Amino acid sequence: MATPHPLTTTASGADVRVRFCPSPTGLPHVGMVRTALYNWAYARHNGGKLIFRIEDTDAARDSEESFRQLVDALTWLKIDWDEGVEVGGPHAPYRQSERHDIYRGVIDKLVASGALYESYSNAEEIDARNEANGRAKQLGYDNFDRDLTDEQKAAFRAEGRQPALRLRVPDEDLTYEDLIRGEVTFPAGSFPDFVVVRPNGVPLYTFVNPVDDALMGITHVLRGEDLMPSTARQLALYAALIEAEVTTFVPRFAHMPLVLGETGNKKLSKRDPQADLFLHRDRGFIPEGLLNYLALLGWSIGPDRDVFTLDEFTAAFDIVNVNPNPARFDQKKAESINGDHIRMLDGKDFAERTIPYLAAAGLFDEPTHEQLVQAFRVAPLVQERVQLLGEVPGMVGFLFTDDMSYDADALKGLPANAAEVLDACVAALEPVIEFTPEKIQEALAEALVERLELKPRVAYGPPRVAITGRRISPPLFESMELLGKDESLRRLRALSAMLAG
Repeated sequence: MATPHPLTTTASGADVRVRFCPSPTGLPHVGMVRTALYNWAYARHNGGKLIFRIEDTDAARDSEESFRQLVDALTWLKIDWDEGVEVGGPHAPYRQSERHDIYRGVIDKLVASGALYESYSNAEEIDARNEANGRAKQLGYDNFDRDLTDEQKAAFRAEGRQPALRLRVPDEDLTYEDLIRGEVTFPAGSFPDFVVVRPNGVPLYTFVNPVDDALMGITHVLRGEDLMPSTARQLALYAALIEAEVTTFVPRFAHMPLVLGETGNKKLSKRDPQADLFLHRDRGFIPEGLLNYLALLGWSIGPDRDVFTLDEFTAAFDIVNVNPNPARFDQKKAESINGDHIRMLDGKDFAERTIPYLAAAGLFDEPTHEQLVQAFRVAPLVQERVQLLGEVPGMVGFLFTDDMSYDADALKGLPANAAEVLDACVAALEPVIEFTPEKIQEALAEALVERLELKPRVAYGPPRVAITGRRISPPLFESMELLGKDESLRRLRALSAMLAG
């Protein structure tokens, strides 16, 4: 039975070094953020370090805009890092595109040790040899160039060929202990010697990624299970890096479960709206709520408990407790947990967080002092009622406009005698001097519930629509107090007149 490499790291505590190394392509998505979160939490739990580096060797796809969005996303979520882009560190630079000289030095060491060799075979030649030898084409490269003589190499060069460099893969089983999935073995011969440097001298991702990990002292590689097949090649490369004295140990690996979409068994696509981190932010997720939910995509703090703080999460999190089974993104559950975190906010904090959403909804540009006062006064009325900050403008917009509009479903739900009810409201409220929620409720209850003998649920529907334009709103009496007596009466009369007309 194969055993893991004897030089596999035993690092723990403050010696733990993990990394988050995305490619700057497209918008940040929740799967990527879940990876960042688990690495961050593992570093914080152990008192270790998180390194943030950028894999930007694909010039056709990588963009500075995507990089800035990545930094924006992590900053918004308060996922900080100890070394890497933007903050520096002892292993700079932290962008692959700026590390070519470093890679060249490692390549030279591996060539000198015999771990890398020149390969001149092209795809057509490999296919032809496989066919001639009765090997299936899909088996790919046949290790033909392993033992080329100097004369053969010279002959290929004379033809104008430039060699790729391939890693000499050990002819033995490769085993590692996955921190999430247990022991994994790749049988000898399950993959051929593979290219690590193109004929043009540019190293491939399969080379630079583990080399960066080795040079930066990464002790634990925590990543998605879709990258698990590449672990075999990394183990082979690590053995060569140790032999060439580039590093002294093999990191521990852990492969996190896939995040599936709400339906079916497909990985959450980058094009799925639920994958778009910024769409969640625009809709009104707060960092605490979104991170809490993402933490649950593969991990649990305990039975029958879904809501916890970030401090509680980092205190409890261990990668070995992550479930290997796929996790499904559940939008409703995510929003529910976000609502729980909204209710955990200090009232002032909640009010401040609503201001950008009120502005984005066009309720004001630069809020005046009066508008800010109004926003802070209404915030406690809706904090218990929303799951997303993006729901706040619709609920409180009536306070910031003189031009009332009514939701179609609100008008449709009005009783036949709505105009009569509104006229009774006006008559009851006109004499009220102290326009407080208690006095408003007292006057309306007497007029509508006692005199008109309406059930409260029916009685307060028409004035709610008149005041807010909606069927569901903040508490009615408090809303009327915020509007003031004159404006409340004006709105009651206006809807009554519209219904009568």
